[in-house]
Amino acid sequence: MELRQLQYFVKVARKQHVTQAAEELHVAQSAVSRQIHMLEEELGVDLFVQKGRNLHLTSVGHLFLSRVEGILTDLERAVGEIHEFLDPEAGEIRIGFPHSLVINLLPAVIAAFKKNHPNVKFRLRQGTYTSLIRDVSKGEIDLAFISPFPESHDHVSGEILLTEELFAIIPSDHILADYTSIRLEQLKNEPFVMFSEEYTLRTIVMEACLKAGFVPKIEFEGEETDTIRGLVAAGMGVSLLPSMALLESGKMQPVKIRVTDPQVTRTVGLICRKDVKLPLVAEVFRRFLYEYFK
Repeated sequence: MELRQLQYFVKVARKQHVTQAAEELHVAQSAVSRQIHMLEEELGVDLFVQKGRNLHLTSVGHLFLSRVEGILTDLERAVGEIHEFLDPEAGEIRIGFPHSLVINLLPAVIAAFKKNHPNVKFRLRQGTYTSLIRDVSKGEIDLAFISPFPESHDHVSGEILLTEELFAIIPSDHILADYTSIRLEQLKNEPFVMFSEEYTLRTIVMEACLKAGFVPKIEFEGEETDTIRGLVAAGMGVSLLPSMALLESGKMQPVKIRVTDPQVTRTVGLICRKDVKLPLVAEVFRRFLYEYFK
């Protein structure tokens, strides 16, 4: 059994398609198929079953995947520890983040850290609230920015870095556009532009609206802050966004107004795997972040 067979197996299991797996691995499709076939012959079982154009894991394939992912993660961590031992300033930090932090916060903190640690590399992974917790729990990433911060969790721990205010955004020609602040209930009859259901910002906005005494009428949904902002600026509705998502400038921008009743906020925190020692360079970055946000 070879390491590349395990790597090919995991990639095919995730993509459910040999061609797509081969493209990401930058190898020929035939090479991937051959290695998977050799692996199945050595194990004496079928790991995949064909369903239409996709390959799905068999029950034993699922069992094997959970073990192999752990082995590859441990191996990657071991290689990283060796590199850190040889040169602590040339390590790699695997960090996850939600899309709403990528515009300003993440580039700023990485740039600040690299001033004193120029040789440290970053491997970035964008994800949702659920996927970030899962990836940290499984050891696929070392750290993750997350919002809202999970106060209690079986597999991850961390600290709140900051609490951020959410602002109402409305089209520039809206009747409330000249206001400096509003009560959220003043938007109860407006169409809302919301994030899709898997995003926690949607939950925060929904709960704020319910607290203000109404259920928002959702006209449009999006997955990026740029999309939400653009649709509102184009007159498609209103929304609430965190202040970090409203630092962009340009012609096509909505009007930003403070919400005073209720005040709407979100926590942004940093999480790591509970009861597992971080790689040295990741621990240095974690301590840097706590000082950075003090």
